[in-house]
Amino acid sequence: MKRKIIIAFSVCSLIFILSGLFIITTIEKSTAKLDILIRLHRVEILREQLLIRIKRAQSDLNLWNTRHARSMDAVVTDVRTMDSALDACFNCHHGESVMRRLTNLRNQNEQYKNALSRVFTLRANRSRMRAEENVAFMAGADLIAEVGAITNMTDRNLQERTRSTLKEIARTKTVISLLLAAVPLIALGLFGVFLRGFTKPVGALLIATRRLKAGELSYRIEGLKDEFGEVAASFNDMAFTLREHYMKMQWAEQAIVLGEMAGGLAHEINNPLAGIKAAMEVLSGDPTVSEENKNLPSQVIEQVRRIEVLLKSLLNFARPPKPQFMSVDLNEVLDAAISLAKKHPLFLSNSSLSIKIVQDFAARLPQTKADPFQLQQVFLNLLLNAADAMPAGGAITVRTSYSARSPLLSISILDTGKGLGGDVIDKIFLPFFTTKPKGTGLGLALAKRLVEQHGGGILAVNNPAGGASFVVTLPLLEGDGGTGT
Repeated sequence: MKRKIIIAFSVCSLIFILSGLFIITTIEKSTAKLDILIRLHRVEILREQLLIRIKRAQSDLNLWNTRHARSMDAVVTDVRTMDSALDACFNCHHGESVMRRLTNLRNQNEQYKNALSRVFTLRANRSRMRAEENVAFMAGADLIAEVGAITNMTDRNLQERTRSTLKEIARTKTVISLLLAAVPLIALGLFGVFLRGFTKPVGALLIATRRLKAGELSYRIEGLKDEFGEVAASFNDMAFTLREHYMKMQWAEQAIVLGEMAGGLAHEINNPLAGIKAAMEVLSGDPTVSEENKNLPSQVIEQVRRIEVLLKSLLNFARPPKPQFMSVDLNEVLDAAISLAKKHPLFLSNSSLSIKIVQDFAARLPQTKADPFQLQQVFLNLLLNAADAMPAGGAITVRTSYSARSPLLSISILDTGKGLGGDVIDKIFLPFFTTKPKGTGLGLALAKRLVEQHGGGILAVNNPAGGASFVVTLPLLEGDGGTGT
């Protein structure tokens, strides 16, 4: 999310900077063009003033020696104004063709000035004076025609240039107006996209929080990315952990209640059973009992023994013996459990349906602090359950592993049976839950309780290739690093 904020801020800043630069550049260009137009109009005014001065000088020439003639100072002033106007034209124009024409114009102006000078200074020779007047008049007429032609030409060009510049300024004004209107809309659009990208994940987190508060511990957040994805993953982990703790607390409460009930119930049932068993043993030895009834006491005694085993399991679950901790090697404990399991009838079949045990132990496995006899009981129970899940035969793999990045040892017992149903996995460690016709439902519950007394955990999963796995994790012996796999 931080990267998106930086990108959005950078894009908005870039848009504003580019827009500002465009506006500033456009204004500078338009100002420069207007400045050029103003200068050109000033030049045009100077040309018109030059034309006016030339016509006035020409008029003075026509009125010379009449009662309407002006003073010589006024004539000289007009001539000087012609020079200054022409010099101003040279200061503004730099094109080669224009410079040639202006140079020619200056030459004509010089000739006209010389002609006027001769006319105004000659006094003696009257015929020569008339000739000079004609020359001056013709030079003035040519100069007026040339200046008029230049003025007309530049006036047309200036008008065309003025129209073009004004159109360009109008277009620029339109573009700037559109830009000023579009930039806030673009910024608003980016803000809306960013706001939606922020509020949508927050809304999803809020919904998840409310559902979690309502007790839906199985609810998970999906589809979020970036930092919100990390928050969602943490939330999902938290919900999973809460659900696990809730299940453990629920199981612990059930175990406490069952333990209290089982303890009292076992004592209440055990005493009458002992009397029944003793009576049946006496009755079985009575010679007066007929042959056909002699089997009845032995059957009753067998059923009483089964009830005694169940009560013993119930008492062990309700009040498991306190573990006697010592430093143990799990590979050795598993070897002992496997040796006992192989003596069970489930592993003694010589048919093609036999069950094989594959040992995949990690070398140099670190030791753990545990009660070896209780762990042996746990592993034996898991091995017998795995064998019972493969009535058609198969293989059981017993694997130990360790990672230097984890403080736990892992023991996996994998079978090649049919696996566990989804509803079975959730209930398999609950007391009195069993899928066996003659099972008590206390074996795995007791195994879970013994493992948890060791500070470890146990879980059941289905294998991708088929069958089920029971994974037991136990803490390392404090201070033992190990180099296992």
